[in-house]
Amino acid sequence: MRRFLRPGHDPVRERLKRDLFQFNKTVEHGFPHQPSALGYSPFLRLMAIGTRSGAIKLYGAPGVEFMGLHEENNTVMQIHFIPGQCQLVTLLDDNSLHLWSLKQHGGASELREEHRFTLKGPPGSPPSATQVTAVLPHSSREVLYLGTESGNIFVVELPSFRVLEDKTITPEAVLQWIPEDNCNRRSCELVEALQEHPKNPDQILIGYSRALIVLWDLQNNKAIHHFLGSQQLENLYWQRDGSKFISCHYDGSYTQWPLSSDNRQSEPLENTVPYGPFPCKAISKIYWQTTKNGLPYIIFQGGMPRASYGDRHSISVIHGSQQTAFDFTSRVIDFFIIFSSDPAAEFDDPSALVVLAEEELVVIDLKSAGWPAVHPPYLASLHCSAITCSHHVSNIPLKLWERIISAGSKQNIHYSSMPWPIDGGTNIAPDPPQRDLLLTGHEDGTVRFWDASGVCLHLLYKLSTVRVFLTDADPNDNMNTLGEDEWPPLRKVGTFDPYSDDPRLGIQKIYLCKYSGYLAVAGTAGQVLVMELNDEDAEHVVDHAEADLLQDQEGYRWKGHEKLKTRDGPVRFEAGFQPFVLVQCQPPAVVTSLALHSEWKLVAFGTSHGFGLFDHQQKRLVFVKCTLHPSDQLALEGPLSRVKSLKKSLRQSFRRIRRSRVSSRKRRGGGGNASEVQEANAKFDQDALQEMELAPVQRKIEARSAEDSFTGFVRTLYFADTFLRDSSRHCPSLWAGTNGGTVYAFCLRVPPAERRMDEPVRAEQAKEIQLMHRAPVVGILVLDGRSIPLPEPLEVAHDLSKSPDMQGSHQLLVVSEEQFKVFTLPKVSSKLKLKLTALEGCRVRKVTVANFGSCKTDDYSENDLAVLTNLGDIQIISLPFLKLQIRYPCIRKEDVSGIASCVFTKYGQGFYLISPSEFERFSLSTKWLVEPRCIVDMPEVTSNNHVHKKSGTENAARKS
Repeated sequence: MRRFLRPGHDPVRERLKRDLFQFNKTVEHGFPHQPSALGYSPFLRLMAIGTRSGAIKLYGAPGVEFMGLHEENNTVMQIHFIPGQCQLVTLLDDNSLHLWSLKQHGGASELREEHRFTLKGPPGSPPSATQVTAVLPHSSREVLYLGTESGNIFVVELPSFRVLEDKTITPEAVLQWIPEDNCNRRSCELVEALQEHPKNPDQILIGYSRALIVLWDLQNNKAIHHFLGSQQLENLYWQRDGSKFISCHYDGSYTQWPLSSDNRQSEPLENTVPYGPFPCKAISKIYWQTTKNGLPYIIFQGGMPRASYGDRHSISVIHGSQQTAFDFTSRVIDFFIIFSSDPAAEFDDPSALVVLAEEELVVIDLKSAGWPAVHPPYLASLHCSAITCSHHVSNIPLKLWERIISAGSKQNIHYSSMPWPIDGGTNIAPDPPQRDLLLTGHEDGTVRFWDASGVCLHLLYKLSTVRVFLTDADPNDNMNTLGEDEWPPLRKVGTFDPYSDDPRLGIQKIYLCKYSGYLAVAGTAGQVLVMELNDEDAEHVVDHAEADLLQDQEGYRWKGHEKLKTRDGPVRFEAGFQPFVLVQCQPPAVVTSLALHSEWKLVAFGTSHGFGLFDHQQKRLVFVKCTLHPSDQLALEGPLSRVKSLKKSLRQSFRRIRRSRVSSRKRRGGGGNASEVQEANAKFDQDALQEMELAPVQRKIEARSAEDSFTGFVRTLYFADTFLRDSSRHCPSLWAGTNGGTVYAFCLRVPPAERRMDEPVRAEQAKEIQLMHRAPVVGILVLDGRSIPLPEPLEVAHDLSKSPDMQGSHQLLVVSEEQFKVFTLPKVSSKLKLKLTALEGCRVRKVTVANFGSCKTDDYSENDLAVLTNLGDIQIISLPFLKLQIRYPCIRKEDVSGIASCVFTKYGQGFYLISPSEFERFSLSTKWLVEPRCIVDMPEVTSNNHVHKKSGTENAARKS
């Protein structure tokens, strides 16, 4: 059998790989992209959100999540839960209806699509005849009432979606109960609203667009009452006792209608235009909630004065003399009220207002004074300012974790202390094995700290770097401040704010040391801030230092943006991470790489012009190194001056192609006539093609010219304590890799702790490696004598890692976009390399060391390289022998922003942006898996509509 095995095939290793590696997309963090519909079940206490791409997501208590996707990928227009059931119905923009169920399968609950249905009219009828505009799931749980554009109301049986044609309510049937002088055939066109009587399930309220409202008796097929409004109808809402209902209209008014017993036509009790007398926008939805103190809550969407506030996205709450118009920064999709769902209760007693806006979810506490917002445990608006970078830190020490939470709690004092009101289901997922942080840098100069330990991505703390700089906006400005007599009484709510005061504030690189609490952040205008954690507010001066990366070289002139102006004198900072030193790179180009060594108190930074090293304990610049090539003028134009460089870039590409062709012809020989040369060229191309097809992994890596633009761009920086000068003494070192395939190594002399403040840190260049193919260097790593990556700074001091082996010889791993190469240290002689296939144009985009543990035993784990390519594939490569272990397709190759946003964790997980507001979480490990697991108790509705919980029904929900 051995001779039939493929070379390198090891059955034992194959079994071990199955125990170590497994690819799963586990959960989506953040806010759904382009939401389009909202639904809520007071029985299940679950909320559903539909999107324009056809996704549907269910949320309950923190950790309770389900997701489904319509095959059609059409926009979800409406979502309705079936009363008393674990079922819901969705209406898409292609007029199809879909029935979804939470069902138990293999000991777990899943959200499944049960049936789909499209309402069809008689042959030859126009599409409007069956275009669904209103959906009413009846409390009997047996039928759906579907209002259409034509005015017909179809009755559909559940769950079969069979149309009960004999129960259709036609406009003609309705009109025969209405006096002719009050309305005509057009009065019964387009059903805007259907509402079931809260006390009598045999009666429904039908609202037509032209302001005709009919109370219909389902048993006797007749109209009991009809009501005629004067303005186009938008929506209807029953009061709890069923004695009155409210209609809202296109002119910004709402009307109360009583149900009288003596005549069939009723007159309105009261017509109100809340923001009149000037023309107002439509009120599209309204709630009338009763309370014990007698004063109702009137809550409605829209109704603002059209001329002055027509562009506002508002929801108004009126309770007695208290009135507030909550002003949202994005369009309101829908909203609902959480109130008492017990049918025996006499009053609604609303507790919370839940608003789905286009870019965020906002919950308002209606029980507390001032109606504050509730801090959401999930559905965070990640993109409240555009995300510019991400950084993940695994296994945070408890003390640092508590200090970050403490700093964040001081920022959240304006939030309500109310428990999260959408609390359906129970999270039964095991507690996260460790505390993980995901840090996101944003365009407005903020860094947000997210709890990424479990299913819910929860905001812990927000850091702003704006206070260090002088900007147009005053950080003390309060957008919510209102004058006493201001009308309408608008109040800004929500966190979504896509506008940045200055794009130069954008955060580009983040590095957090979890052991020391030091944080380094770098930005778009060459600013590098070093911070430390302080538990109290403080006021101090931020020290400044400049790093001239051009080193006064002549002939260079920066054409990009200016540096940010800093504040003079002491600056007051909130508790949390507070900057104590600012290093300003000159020219003020985007910082492209950043490394922090908290044990040596050093921070390294790189731009497209070079890199530097700063001692943040002595607050002194150690050295700078210019990496700019003499012909690299493009690097001096800045990120906002690329138009002129397009022609140059194209010209260089064509030159490179021409050069490669010429050099190929030279290698083939210069003798012979033209026809012989042409024939030889054709044969050579064919042979080369066959060679590539036979050996796809072995490729010819084409050398790049040193004249290519951005060769000095510093891609990676790395600190290591290793053997650089000779094999007998190791020393601190700094390594830098550039876009032109150059690796620089500097020996560092860091004084011992007792003389650290007295003696300067010294640096001397020891090595310079030029990769032959000049591909960009994206990663540098040093392996110790046991071929294990060197531990993080202070990791050994905290007894969280073994001391590195300093007896055996160290190895240097250089990862370029096109190959992996191992060198021996200190001689830097090539030892091993792995080339990537070029048949699909594969290039390395991200690389990190990840620890993979076996799911079968706790005794075995190994370190491997997790690699993301420009094709969206993830490859796992072994260390130190550089053998490809497995490959998984993860991200679409067209999703350039998703690939650029990807960040790996230390234990084989990862995050990438699937939209501006959502992270997809994935796992490469069989051992480390974060996914939802929850129980949803099935409510049982008795004949008197009381809600009970079924005992013993436990559905463990695993999201696929």
